[in-house]
Amino acid sequence: MAESTHFSAAELTGRSRDHIVDLDEPRCGLHREVVLPFLALHMAAFSDGIDLRPASSYRDFDRQLAIWNGKCRGERELRGVGGELLDAASLSPDEMVDAILVWSALPGASRHHWGTDFDAYDAAAVPPGYVVQLSAEEYAPGGVFGKLNQWLDANAEAHGFFRPYAAFRGGVRPEPWHLSHAEVAGAALRQFSPGMLEQALEGAALDGYAAVRPRLAEIFARYVCNIDDPVSPPGTRLA
Repeated sequence: MAESTHFSAAELTGRSRDHIVDLDEPRCGLHREVVLPFLALHMAAFSDGIDLRPASSYRDFDRQLAIWNGKCRGERELRGVGGELLDAASLSPDEMVDAILVWSALPGASRHHWGTDFDAYDAAAVPPGYVVQLSAEEYAPGGVFGKLNQWLDANAEAHGFFRPYAAFRGGVRPEPWHLSHAEVAGAALRQFSPGMLEQALEGAALDGYAAVRPRLAEIFARYVCNIDDPVSPPGTRLA
């Protein structure tokens, strides 16, 4: 499958959704080749009492740009490596870029653009009135999504999924909720390049672009390529 999976530059950078299929139940947008593996994962979880749903799935360039600019302008919560709240106005341009990249991808560089990745939570475990945070505490033992986390440890790989941010590798902080389809995402990453990212950002009204532009090669290496590998080679344990 993935050997023949082709992404256009526009698809890889979130400027086209030609590769995306929208599902009504669970509601999400995914790459056309990820739909069936995701539904199999969803049904397997459901049979074990877990209502696995995406809090976020496909996200286009403009949505990622709004998130980025909102953090630059102090309109969105900005946190440091340790999770501490930061004051955007007190940071230099380079400090701002580093702070955002710990938790949010550069527009054009998000794996969510590919339709291969989604943020999972257990709707069956959400108490009335609870607002899902997607925090490490929620997925820790005893946390509201602790059961989901353990289930994913045991079952995600068998359905072709892995967690690209399982451990801190000097780039993105660990995200136990972030799942990626190993085979199709692997194809996307092999076809993606810094030049595509640079072209996507030209004229995009990106706040902090003057600080980002000289660092694109570093950002690509540290925050796009610097991920945890699937436990098994992609495609060897697909359900």
